[in-house]
Amino acid sequence: QVQLVESGGGLVQTGGSLRLSCGASGRIFSINVMGWYRQAPGKQRELVAAITSGGDTNYADSVKGRFTISRDYPKNTVYLQMNSLKPEDTAVYYCNAAVREQYSDNDYYYWGQGTRVTVSS
Repeated sequence: QVQLVESGGGLVQTGGSLRLSCGASGRIFSINVMGWYRQAPGKQRELVAAITSGGDTNYADSVKGRFTISRDYPKNTVYLQMNSLKPEDTAVYYCNAAVREQYSDNDYYYWGQGTRVTVSS
């Protein structure tokens, strides 16, 4: 079994910054993609940013130029640096990882418990 634990959410004013962290632990052989999703009240969960094992990144258009995803490979940790925050960034942010467990031939997707980000106007 694999666990993802997020931290770093909170309340911030418009234009402020936050840094989210997500660490994976358990019977991990390798991790392919790690990413961040968010879900605002009354809306569907959406991809914010993702990073592959090779370092390729992908961002939602709404966060390009403001958010940066990075990864500490030895620590199985992914970060999301969020700058120039806007009220529309308010949501619960979820970490996601495609994990190859030890003695497994397949990748399985795991989710963190979510961390709330609130941006006040």
